[in-house]
Amino acid sequence: MFDGRCEVLEKAGPRSSRGICLAGAVRLAGVRGALFRAFNGPITVEDLPDPAVPRDGVVIEVRASGLCRSDLFAWHGHDPGIALPHVPGHELAGVVAEAGPGTARWSVGDRVAAPFCCGCGRCEQCRAGNEQICDNYFQPGFTHWGSFARYCAISHADTNLAALSDDLSFEHGSILGCRMITAYRALIERARLAAGEWLVVHGCGGLGLCMVMIGAAVGARVVAVDIEEPALSLASAMGATATVIADPDNGRATVGAVRETTGGGAHVSVDALGNADVAANSVRCLRKQGRHVQAGLLSARATALPMATVVAKELEVLGTKGMSARQYPALMGLIATTGMDLGLLVSRTMALEDLPEAFRTMEGFGGSGVAVVTDF
Repeated sequence: MFDGRCEVLEKAGPRSSRGICLAGAVRLAGVRGALFRAFNGPITVEDLPDPAVPRDGVVIEVRASGLCRSDLFAWHGHDPGIALPHVPGHELAGVVAEAGPGTARWSVGDRVAAPFCCGCGRCEQCRAGNEQICDNYFQPGFTHWGSFARYCAISHADTNLAALSDDLSFEHGSILGCRMITAYRALIERARLAAGEWLVVHGCGGLGLCMVMIGAAVGARVVAVDIEEPALSLASAMGATATVIADPDNGRATVGAVRETTGGGAHVSVDALGNADVAANSVRCLRKQGRHVQAGLLSARATALPMATVVAKELEVLGTKGMSARQYPALMGLIATTGMDLGLLVSRTMALEDLPEAFRTMEGFGGSGVAVVTDF
C-alpha cells in the first residue's frame, strides 16, 4: 500500500497531458506544508518534497482543507498509525494535479473531494460498499501525510474520490470530507432518522452543527445541546427547533430539559463531542426503542453507559465512522435540493501559518463552526 511519504524522483522527463507520470518525471520542489516532528511539539510551515503519485492513485492540488478535532488527536499521538515527522489534515477538496497509469476514472483538472476513511477497493467490506471500514483502510493525515500541504496523494483513487459538484466551492467541499459525511451517514443510514422524529445533538462543534443541519433538512425536530450560547445560536440558525444549555455538573438538568422538550425522550440522540459523560447522558435522553449514535471520538479509557436503561427500554447503541466516496452524490443531492447553506458552518478561513494558533484554540474547545485552510 502506498505509504504516503513524499518522494523525489531524481530522473527527468515529461508528464503527459493527462497528468500521468512518465518515466523519469521531474518533481517540483518547495511544496509548502504544515509539519510536526514530535507529538505535542511545534507545528511549522516548511518546504516539503513533492508527493509521488501512486500507480492507481492521484496527487491532488489541495484548494481547501478543514481543521477537525481529529487533527488535534493526531498531534497528540493518539493514533498508532502516525509516523514522525508528520503532515496532518484530512478534510480536503481540490483539483487532480496528476493521475497514475492505473487510474481509470480521473483526469488532470477534475474537481474532487475525498472521505477521510479510504478503502482498498478489494476486501470484503469494500466489495459490500463499506469502504469506510475497509480491512486495509488508510487515512490521509493519519496513516500517511495529509492535506495541510499544497499537494496530497491518494491511492486507489477510483474507489476513494468523489466528483465535486460545480455548485460547491472548494471551501464548502472540504467540509464534506469528515464532519458532513459522518453526520449524514450517522443520521440517515445508521440511525434511520425520519421526518417528524426528535433528534438530540449533544455538542455543537463542527460535527454537531452538521448533524443539526442535516436533521433539519430531512424534517426532524432537532434539539441542540451545548455549554456555549454562541454555539447554540449557530444551531438555531441552522434549523434547531430548540436549544438546551448543558449542565456542566452531572447532566441531570440536561436530561430533564431534553425529555421535557421532546415529550418523553428523543427518537435519536447523538454524542457529537466524544465524552464519556455526554455519551451516557445521550442514552438517558432517549425514549423507548430510541437510537443512540456515538459519533464523537472517545478516549481509550472505558466508557460506562447505563446498560440497564438500554435493556429496559430496548435501546440501540450504534457506532459510526465516516462514509464511502460512492455515497457523496446522495449527500450533495440533499444539499442542493434542500438549500443547506454550508457557509453557515465556516467560522473562518486561514493560511497554513495560522494552524499553530488554531490548534491551541481547539485544544481549549474554543470557537464554533469550522476553520478552513484556503491559503497554501
